[in-house]
Amino acid sequence: MPTLRFFPPQGSPRTYNVHKPITTIGRASGNDVVIQLPGVADTHVQLIFDGRFFNLEEVDRTAEILINGKKKRRARLAHNDRLALGSAEFSFSLLGDPSFVPGAVAARENSSSQGVDLSGVKRLQSFSERLMKRGTVDEVLQDLLESVVELTGADRGAVLLVEPGEPGATSRRVSVRASHNVRREVIADDAGGISDSIVRNVLESGMPVIVSDALADTTFGKSESVLALKLSSVMCVPMLAQGEPLGALYVGNDRVKELFTRSHLDLLTVFAAQASLILQNAMLLTTLRADKEKLSEELSDKRFGEIIGSCASMLEVFRKLQKVASTDISVLITGETGTGKELIAREIHRRSPRVNGPFVTINCGAIPENLIESELFGHVRGAFTGAVASRPGKFQVADKGTLFLDEIGELPLNLQVKLLRALQEHVVYRVGDSRPERIDIRVVAATNRNLDEEIRAGRFREDLFYRLNVVNIWLPPLRDRGDDVVIIARALLSKFADELKSNVRGFAPDAMNAIKRYAWPGNIRQLENRLKKALVLCDHALLTAEDLDLSRDEQSPILPLERAKEEFQRRYVLEVLERNNGNRTQTARDLGVDPRTIFRYLEREQNPMPSGAGGGSPPRA
Repeated sequence: MPTLRFFPPQGSPRTYNVHKPITTIGRASGNDVVIQLPGVADTHVQLIFDGRFFNLEEVDRTAEILINGKKKRRARLAHNDRLALGSAEFSFSLLGDPSFVPGAVAARENSSSQGVDLSGVKRLQSFSERLMKRGTVDEVLQDLLESVVELTGADRGAVLLVEPGEPGATSRRVSVRASHNVRREVIADDAGGISDSIVRNVLESGMPVIVSDALADTTFGKSESVLALKLSSVMCVPMLAQGEPLGALYVGNDRVKELFTRSHLDLLTVFAAQASLILQNAMLLTTLRADKEKLSEELSDKRFGEIIGSCASMLEVFRKLQKVASTDISVLITGETGTGKELIAREIHRRSPRVNGPFVTINCGAIPENLIESELFGHVRGAFTGAVASRPGKFQVADKGTLFLDEIGELPLNLQVKLLRALQEHVVYRVGDSRPERIDIRVVAATNRNLDEEIRAGRFREDLFYRLNVVNIWLPPLRDRGDDVVIIARALLSKFADELKSNVRGFAPDAMNAIKRYAWPGNIRQLENRLKKALVLCDHALLTAEDLDLSRDEQSPILPLERAKEEFQRRYVLEVLERNNGNRTQTARDLGVDPRTIFRYLEREQNPMPSGAGGGSPPRA
């Protein structure tokens, strides 16, 4: 039966069965549920069962009621709703006890009523277990129909689903998704219209229907299905999702009048409620799989290895990467933190002749200064206190492969000299050893610092800079990549939803708008962290801006008019360049400008002016 689960400030939760037509909750001892906590009134609320729904209504107008975090005075409760009455917290469950049948309590209390045959309820648990093992919607529906036909003794049946997105019950379109000895056109036509008046009545009213003597019934005796199938007994119950019809279960028998009783209808209603929950999960998974397939198709022409992007600046990055990957020259990757520099380095390695060799990463800013030389070049036994055995460094481990020096701008000056020598001579010396070791590696470095400024400040050697910066690849910040942020967000959502086993399947419209407006100072890394947090905490199918902690106050700042005009022109030029597949001459012709204008905007894109927003190092000539 339905239950209220109370979560006290201390101790284990307590469960209360909701088995009466009216259940009262409050501090006073006369209530059905007595909760003596601050903020709980003497009689706070009453829970009323009207035969179909459980409705929560206030009793004390001064008492505070929160349902799923929103203030309410009265509301229809749904499965797994969270309630806060003052400082008392509850959860409401429709399926706390599978032996509950709507109407059974009233039947027991009224001795003159017919006894309700609950033998079929014993099958509900095994029925639920079978449905939970099914994967696709069609598998769930087929098993559902077979179980219902077997349970009720019917010889005909059908399961109908309401097509999504159709407003208003009277204009609903349905599809017959499973049938047993029933021609589908008897119930719904090819256009999705409802042919049968019984099904139409159930979907419009949301109430179950039972017809004991179908052919003689004054209301439904001329129903299309009754006449076409010569039915004697008919039952039809709705499958509901948040109070709205999700579909209907229809069963009939053409041999026995009054085959179905009220207890059968009550039992079928319970089956439909349980099936609705499982069906919603199956439909959600099916939609998620379809969305993933669609996203994969959309990403096929926007993905470069593991890197996603289609804006003009990223296409330029891909063009450079493709050309330098097959060579052995050193590459310096610059850009703000979180822009994906390691992904670029891995893609260079993956596309190089060294792909079968190791890819070794070392973060120059994460290792203490007294240990970094040993990490880079290794040491011999006894070289320093604690060196109990000889150990190779990252240079030796990366032999015949690629060494990625992340945050190279953090490397101390004394190590910069030794690194320069190793790069020039392809020879390293372990700490405490005088014997040279020849190495065969390719070096890719990355930094979020402006190395020009570091050189001028005397914190970075200019000769090492030239050795590392044979080719510079500058990664643009996420805020300058246009619609790439949407594509990346959708791809990351699909990936993390699988990893975290979340039922979230997409973004609400306000979330998409907020993602595009936000400046993302932490770039892709910040976007990843926001998505992971939202997926763990979210309890609905679509992420909202609130789930991502993106308020209107966090949208992009207002720019001076001249700067805004220049920014618009820059974005528009890059957009037209993208539409022309990077053809600069055609872009200049389309825009009616000199080709040098296009070069000027591209130069600004690749060599951004320093700003307070980040610190990506622009490429040097």
